[in-house]
Amino acid sequence: MPTTNTPAPELSATHPVVAIVGRPNVGKSALFNRILNRRLAIVHEECGVTRDRLITHTEWGGKAFDLVDTGGLTEFNRASNPDFIATETRQQSETAIQDATLVILVVDVEAGLTSLDEEVARLIRRKGIPAIIAINKCDNAEREELTDPFERLGFPIFPVSALHNRGLQELLDHVADTLPAVTVPVTTPAAAEQLKITVVGRPNAGKSSFINRIIRRERVIVSEVPGTTRDSIDIPFTVGSGPTARHYLLTDTAGMRKLGKVDGAVERYSIFRAEASIERADVVVLMIDASQGPSLQDKAIANLIEEAEKGCVLIINKWDLMGHATQREYLDALSRELPFMDWVPVVFVSAKDGFNMRQCLAAIDEVAKQVQTHLPTGLLNRTIMKAYERVQPPVMKNKRFKIYYATQMGTKPVRIGLFVNDPKRLPDAYRQYLIKNLRKAFGLEGAPVKLIPKARVRAEFVEKQPRKR
Repeated sequence: MPTTNTPAPELSATHPVVAIVGRPNVGKSALFNRILNRRLAIVHEECGVTRDRLITHTEWGGKAFDLVDTGGLTEFNRASNPDFIATETRQQSETAIQDATLVILVVDVEAGLTSLDEEVARLIRRKGIPAIIAINKCDNAEREELTDPFERLGFPIFPVSALHNRGLQELLDHVADTLPAVTVPVTTPAAAEQLKITVVGRPNAGKSSFINRIIRRERVIVSEVPGTTRDSIDIPFTVGSGPTARHYLLTDTAGMRKLGKVDGAVERYSIFRAEASIERADVVVLMIDASQGPSLQDKAIANLIEEAEKGCVLIINKWDLMGHATQREYLDALSRELPFMDWVPVVFVSAKDGFNMRQCLAAIDEVAKQVQTHLPTGLLNRTIMKAYERVQPPVMKNKRFKIYYATQMGTKPVRIGLFVNDPKRLPDAYRQYLIKNLRKAFGLEGAPVKLIPKARVRAEFVEKQPRKR
């Protein structure tokens, strides 16, 4: 493990940056999704849905750029604003403006020009960043006639409708014409080189604190308020440098509660995004609050990970709160509560003070290696047959399940094909017995293993096809 961890820039070193900003509920996330032509940001009429920055790569008119969605800017006076989340959301937006090559200030034609719109425009001017105005909700020609007051903001104006896809081509053509051409190769690692790590868990387990601690900066908002994180936030991260550097894509997700306890549509969308992030991950980190222990919801999340057949690491966070408890005692209790996850490595950490954070990345790297492992065919067959000879499956309807040979069929998860007499006669308990023997022989810690029984076709029973004349 290298002695230094270097955060990879989320914004490509050579791509210009376009930041979408504005006050709440003007349609920033809807515009963000429309430009991308896919639903990446959660869109809902509830105020303040977006909080952290969402950053993704896109292109228009032959110009590649990083597009940034931000939370709504509200109170600018930090001293008079007691809302911590609103303050942190504003800080995220200000950072996006500071990093931008061009800012798209989104306003609402229905509401007209507001004092807050003017305040956001002044902030952009103070930072010296070029900007344009996207006057959203111009759903028809009549509404476009209401855009004149926005000229007072001093930036080029573009009537658009993110909902009905009106005016977007003119706006994006202007963006492409304004952005500088990229003349040097992009240094961002290719997606195939990045290890995709998704961090999941219940609300307030410490997922965002964990990610901020790993990348050594306050990238995502951390609050004691449950449900602070809503979108799934992708954050590139690099350990080391040069040809030996290891590239990661960390994904912070919303806290996952039972759908029956979910308060509204926004939280449901957040949980659906978290589940989708599990599906695309290479390794899933399941974070558990040490002071609360594993709950029924933790078991449900663990079951989602197992059903998705993903590599997994269990992180027991907030270990600094556990006083005189020992890790051995906790592991014993954990095995009783989550016996079906006994194949997953466990790391005790404190995201607050940094305890064991380096061991976390080491465990994640090891699991990533295990999910891609290739087992030697000869050794695989010897392991399977020794296990079969040691304990044979029960006789079912006067016939015993027989294994002839095994072969690896793939990785992510590790898939083992078993050629047998009758696939339907493999009991679940015997399947788990074989998997445990494979883990004992090959390690495979944190890597899901899937056995796929197939009926062996004997050559003497294969009907020969007549030769064509």
